[in-house]
Amino acid sequence: MDLRTGFCCALLLVTLLPLSANASSKLYIVYMGDKKHDDPLVVTASHHDTLTSVLGSKEEALKSIVYSYKHGFSGFAAMLTESQAETLAKFPEVVSVKRNIFHELHTTRSWDFLGHDYQPPQESSLLQKAKFGEDVIVGVVDTGIWPESRSFDDHGYGPVPARWKGKCQTGEEFNATSCNRKIIGAQSYDRGISAESLKSDYNSPRDINGHGTHVASTIAGVEVRGVSYGGLATGVARGGAPRARLSIYKACWQGAGCPDATVLAAIDDAIHDGVDVLSLSLGGAGHEYSGTLHAVQRGISVVFAGGNDGPVPQTVTNAVPWVTTVAASTIDRAFPTLISLGNKEKLVGQSRHYNASVISSDFKGLVDAGRCDAESVASSNVTGKIVLCYGPADAKSWPPTVALPYAINQTVTAGAKGLIFAQYTTNLLEFMASCEGIMPCVLVDFEIAERIRSYFDITRNPVVKVSPTVTVVGNGVLSPRVALFSSRGPSPLFPGIVKPDITAPGVSILAADGDSYVFKSGTSMACPHVSAVTALIKSVHPDWSPAMIKSAIITTASVTDRFGMPIQADSVPRKLADPFDFGGGHMNPDMAVDPGLVYDMDAKEYNNFFNCPIGLIDGCESYQLNLNLPSIAVPDLKNQVTVWRTVTNVGPVEAAYRAVVEAPAGVAVSVEPSMISFTAGGSRNVTFKLTFVAKERVQGGYTFGSLTWSDQSAYSVRIPIAIRTVIQDFVADTS
Repeated sequence: MDLRTGFCCALLLVTLLPLSANASSKLYIVYMGDKKHDDPLVVTASHHDTLTSVLGSKEEALKSIVYSYKHGFSGFAAMLTESQAETLAKFPEVVSVKRNIFHELHTTRSWDFLGHDYQPPQESSLLQKAKFGEDVIVGVVDTGIWPESRSFDDHGYGPVPARWKGKCQTGEEFNATSCNRKIIGAQSYDRGISAESLKSDYNSPRDINGHGTHVASTIAGVEVRGVSYGGLATGVARGGAPRARLSIYKACWQGAGCPDATVLAAIDDAIHDGVDVLSLSLGGAGHEYSGTLHAVQRGISVVFAGGNDGPVPQTVTNAVPWVTTVAASTIDRAFPTLISLGNKEKLVGQSRHYNASVISSDFKGLVDAGRCDAESVASSNVTGKIVLCYGPADAKSWPPTVALPYAINQTVTAGAKGLIFAQYTTNLLEFMASCEGIMPCVLVDFEIAERIRSYFDITRNPVVKVSPTVTVVGNGVLSPRVALFSSRGPSPLFPGIVKPDITAPGVSILAADGDSYVFKSGTSMACPHVSAVTALIKSVHPDWSPAMIKSAIITTASVTDRFGMPIQADSVPRKLADPFDFGGGHMNPDMAVDPGLVYDMDAKEYNNFFNCPIGLIDGCESYQLNLNLPSIAVPDLKNQVTVWRTVTNVGPVEAAYRAVVEAPAGVAVSVEPSMISFTAGGSRNVTFKLTFVAKERVQGGYTFGSLTWSDQSAYSVRIPIAIRTVIQDFVADTS
């Protein structure tokens, strides 16, 4: 349904509203807080009774009411005059009465947050210029696909591009009709997979895990309206390149992961089939897929997830220079959950507490079970109570990704009716899935936990209530922030390369999984955002090399949020983000399509890269330093080093740029020439050099800066710089 259809339906709804309503009546939302009864019919009847007391008759009440909210919370929408609304607002059981507001359509949010807007697309937007990714082919190497998902409907698509050489492989629960004009290819790779793994999966491209489907729908899913997760994050699900075609390569299997053999076979087939972009949300620490170089040398852009081992430094994966490596960051959406204590104090945590079967309006006993290990839970009598798990002394040795699942398991097994878990990060909402349908689970920070513990300590019979989660979107949410779990650079394999390259939304991304839509978090979710934008740029600039597209994305990225404040990275503690957190910064799709200058490179120049592990061969140090990448890393600055780069003009034919340097601390930086210009009929390429001089002779850590070529008008082409001063090779500052 397009905007015009939606608007007509809205008009039709207004037309059908009660004729008995006064002409001055407006639609109001009456919010009544927690349900007072578990039976939805009883809750609705109470709404009717409340309205009747204001409107004078049951008949008028039934005509006035438009919606009754009776599952997750209590309230209703009704046609009321201003005076009737004011009267209702005075009722003790009514929390608030507000006019209905016609908000713009919200997607599952991440694409809107990137400024990648459908409604309406501006003529200058990347989406419009790229014709929504029309006929660009994206290969997805993952766990397969669920073809029946509404995100892969091919209504309105033309014939499969004639250049396509792929195939639709049939198999278990996957026949020839599982492919269509949207999913134009699908293959699975089962050789070398154990019989046990094959028994627990579909022996076909069908996705039993959901990961691949989620990724594919984030890249190229069509618009699906009315999507939510139990009423949370309601909106329109869509991919970033909704008119792109998909080719699916199932190389990852339930219980077997993603073996090298299957991944390489998938990459090989994708090269043959004719994909334009290859998206791989997989990898492991210290591991690289060399086969991707062959794809890049054939003009295929390759995008990888950077890994989920953050915030530990030197954990980034897929760090070869010819691929785009993606970090994960948050969006401007949060899920606040009200925690009410028996002393009427109200606190807020984060949760996904929506399931009507476990929502209760009653206060329950509160118990403090400390770190929530087996011993403390067993000795705390948690049965039927809401448990506070708060062990700050253990946080340094027991990471939240381990402690939270353990605490959930212990408290559920012991018969608890809720969990309030304290930790130093809230990027943990995916772990709450095991609470769903059983009990509410809420994440809080140590400060909130301390206040709950204080109440518990001074109260004879402490009680607490957890209200249903709500969705909050917009400027009030600090974003973007690099996610705590997002792997950090530098790469221990390739310290002379800045990785990751870019960050994109990867926290609580709502996308397809089977026939439904679920939240997932990870660099796996960030990767398809960059893959989609890569596909759109490819559509606008089909003659651009993978290096040019990657450069455009990195050099136009944002390092500040929408308020102009530096982007932060969740860590221990939270800090300002640096290039080893987010590379060039946070992706800006509309800017990336018109970057002004790019750092291009012939993919054949990468051939020597694997012959130069950590600079052990003569000439390797100079080779790596002078790869024409849109970033500069010098991991071993002793005294002075010179680095060369070349920029290619892809903007106005007549242009002049000035170098703006932000020097890393402790390092002097000079650029020659500091002014560059381009003229009609002249060369599109300009080579320049940067000289770095250590101000202090120390065995130091990394410091960061940037070089920006600015035309002082439309274009600002920025690359990150990371420098480490050393006295002696291979001696790190690990103090």
